[in-house]
Parts: sequence; structure tokens; C-alpha cells
Amino acid sequence: MQNVKRPLPRISYTEAVEILKKNGIDFQWGNDFGGTDETIISNQFEKPVMVHRYPAEVKAFYMKRDPEDDKLALAVDVLAPEGYGEIIGGSQREDDYELLLKRIEENKLPKEAFEWYLDLRRFGSVPHSGFGLGLERTVGWICGLEHVRETIPFPRMIYRNTP
Repeated sequence: MQNVKRPLPRISYTEAVEILKKNGIDFQWGNDFGGTDETIISNQFEKPVMVHRYPAEVKAFYMKRDPEDDKLALAVDVLAPEGYGEIIGGSQREDDYELLLKRIEENKLPKEAFEWYLDLRRFGSVPHSGFGLGLERTVGWICGLEHVRETIPFPRMIYRNTP
């Protein structure tokens, strides 16, 4: 197989925790990263970094688990450098109906609210993934803006609550 150069650095959640510890942060494995944590991690890189395989407990119920370690979710966050934080979050989605139903029950979520989502699996599904891109944060990072409200067409501010 050819040696492929990856455009963005990729580290596991566990490696990210080690970065925090090396930088003097008392961080417990299994917790979710806050903004300060993301800044410390991303400051170790000159371009956005992909952090993958988060603890399943801190991720959404619909994220597929790692087949090699059920405690991990097949999820990824892309952290922008210079303190801009998470600009993309994504994961492989769970496509097993029974497993999704079990997780809804485990999380004490109202099944009725997720019937439409369960129907997507009930009537047939395929392995698939999804992601969300934080457009305002991404624009802020690309343009070097100081605050995310500078990227929002109609920001809500102390003297302006409506467009």
C-alpha cells in the first residue's frame, strides 16, 4: 500500500488527554473537553487537528461504538487552531434498530420523540456517517475574527435582540 500523506493531523481522544496532562491540566479520562482544553490541544498543531474515538459516554446515543472497544464511539471532532475550538463534529451512525432502541431506553429518552429516527432503521438502513460544521466558527477562524458574533448575520447583543 502506498504511503499516503494525511492533510490534517489525527490523534485519538486518549492522545489528546495526554497532551492536556503534559501541559499541566488535571484532566480525567472520560470527561468531555471544554473550550480551554480544546485550545491547549489545538495549540500543539499548526493546522486543524482531528480528535477521534471519544468515550461513548460523552457522545450522543446514536453514535456507533468502536467494534474493537465498546467504550469508544466512532466519532471525530475537528479542532481549529488559535483558540477557535471545534469547527466540525461527526461520527458513524448506529444502524442497528434494536441497539438504538436500547440506547434510547438506557438514556431515559422519550421513545415517541425518536420514532421517526427509529423508522429510518426499522425499514432498512445501511452503514453511514454524518457531521455538523459550525459555519460561524469556521468563518471566524478562516477570517481571523476575534469573536463569533462578527460572523453571524444578525447577532443578538445587549441592545439588539431581534434582526
